[in-house]
Amino acid sequence: MAGGPAAVSFLTNIAKAAAGLGAAASLLSASLYTVDGGERAVIFDRFRGVLPETVTEGTHFLVPWLQKPYIFDIRTRPHNFSSHSGTKDLQMVNLTLRLLSRPDVDHLPTIFTSLGLEYDDKVLPSIGNEVLKAVVAQFNADQLLTERPHVSALVRDALIRRAREFNIILDDKQVAQQDAERSKFLVAKAEQERRAAIVRAEGESESARLISEATAMAGAGLIELRRIEAAKEIAAELSRSPNVAYIPAGDNGKMLLGLNAAGFGR
Repeated sequence: MAGGPAAVSFLTNIAKAAAGLGAAASLLSASLYTVDGGERAVIFDRFRGVLPETVTEGTHFLVPWLQKPYIFDIRTRPHNFSSHSGTKDLQMVNLTLRLLSRPDVDHLPTIFTSLGLEYDDKVLPSIGNEVLKAVVAQFNADQLLTERPHVSALVRDALIRRAREFNIILDDKQVAQQDAERSKFLVAKAEQERRAAIVRAEGESESARLISEATAMAGAGLIELRRIEAAKEIAAELSRSPNVAYIPAGDNGKMLLGLNAAGFGR
């Protein structure tokens, strides 16, 4: 009989020890976090806010509930986006911008405070379009092809300056036409269309001048001749259409309207 209470007490002590070990293990697990290779951490403290130190790789301790780690990927990552920009001669061109960026590790707490973990998606498309539109507006469409290295250098320098304002480092930049041959064709086509429009306008102006001179010399006869020629062309075109019916002009035009409607009831 004496062994019963002793066994119960022993089992109770074991249960308490297991519960204590479980609680300790949970507390230890909540107190540890790991920063992998190519990552850095920023700690948010409920009382002090974002701590100014950046945590490096390895396993680290924190105060559960009071502190929380936020992990940043500091490896260089590519970003691609397109911009539809207007040139100096009012032509619209599509440019593809490729950026390789990474955060400034020493300023990760500032980046987290002002922009959050998705800092690159918030900043890079905005400054990329801003810089592209500003640079492209300085050149004609054909100059974007003939002076492409110069354009790329201007875009690169401007992007580096703007990205540094947000503590972002750009490792590689390049500006490329989505399709170089297609872009070259479109630029050439736009130039030809512009020249054709000028020639067409000059031709119409010359034609109007010649008509005015001919009218002044021959009177209204030339205009009447053009009207007759146009009427003949219209009549010839209508005569070839099977869906056109002719009704004689004058009183004969009433030949169908003069029918006795009562006769149709017989």
